[in-house]
Amino acid sequence: MKFFIDTANLEQIKEAQALGILDGVTTNPSLMAKEGITGEANIINHYKAICKLVDGDVSAEVIATDFDGMVKQGEELAALNPQIVVKLPLIKDGIKACKYFSDKGIKTNMTLVFSVGQALLAAKAGATYVSPFIGRLDDISTDGLNLIAEIRQVYNNYGYQTEILAASVRHTMHIIDCAKLGADVMTGPLKAIEGLLNHPLTDIGLAKFLADFKKGN
Repeated sequence: MKFFIDTANLEQIKEAQALGILDGVTTNPSLMAKEGITGEANIINHYKAICKLVDGDVSAEVIATDFDGMVKQGEELAALNPQIVVKLPLIKDGIKACKYFSDKGIKTNMTLVFSVGQALLAAKAGATYVSPFIGRLDDISTDGLNLIAEIRQVYNNYGYQTEILAASVRHTMHIIDCAKLGADVMTGPLKAIEGLLNHPLTDIGLAKFLADFKKGN
């Protein structure tokens, strides 16, 4: 399973990259704004900075909601760097734009996916990634992980190459559960990724090793 970090914070991206396990980055206008990055020029420059920090795919989201606007913005984003993946909303014109970009060999990430039907359309349109938002489904008392399992089954049935990118990952168990269900990618906060490091027996064992070493010296 690929590990993406979901942030616009350059320091967190550097920290995840330093772990040696980072495969890419996802971000969006809300995450940009959280870091004080506003305005088209500043956002473009920030995407360029992110691409310099990582080796893998960087999802860059369009703001337009109409086909022509998505194509224009998507082409501008894709021209920034070969790492850029054009992030499109799962709406009618978003599917049209996905097909347009797919035919041109430009990577796409269909976002705001909340149903198997939406994921099926994304795959049919040739999306590189489809992003089901599991955390937001959990927020409304719906099983987000079940959506991952259902999409996996449908994609396996027909051999679709679109990768399932589990998004809105909130915590470490989300990551583990997504791995069990066969998600191709997960994107989440640095804290959730670092949570995979933690186990009390590791801490206890290391403390004992160090204490025993000190006894011999």
